[in-house]
Amino acid sequence: MHVGSEQTDRGVAALVGRMADGFSRLVTQHLQLARVELAEDAKAMGLDVASIAVFVPFLLVGYAFVCGALAAVLAPWTGWAGALALVGAANLVGGGLGILRAVKRMKSRQMMDDSVSELSRSMAALTTAQPRVAATPGVNTLKDTTGMAFKEPRDGR
Repeated sequence: MHVGSEQTDRGVAALVGRMADGFSRLVTQHLQLARVELAEDAKAMGLDVASIAVFVPFLLVGYAFVCGALAAVLAPWTGWAGALALVGAANLVGGGLGILRAVKRMKSRQMMDDSVSELSRSMAALTTAQPRVAATPGVNTLKDTTGMAFKEPRDGR
């Protein structure tokens, strides 16, 4: 029995509908993964920032005492003005190098790397061209990624 155009249209429409449904599910899953991963990254960064904020006052007080002591040691040779200038210059150089290192580390951090890799894999799967299969006249044939052929029966059922 020959497949009518109405049956062929329903078969194509059903395939397009399933493809749209699958694509919608894929996008939804990518968004869910991104949301979970973003929440985990934000939580981890928040804990890191909080631990830094707790220890900063201790660091500043200790650092001020060390700088004062260093200036007092240098004062007999350079005077107080020279000693304070040397200690200040050493602090500027050290602070600048530390900031540059931190900025480079922040730029190299990959945020949401799982989402990016999954999205790349999905895009690669969607954009890879599959080789065409010579179909038998009157039979709609599709191939999946394993090479298995899906054939629609001639009577459309």
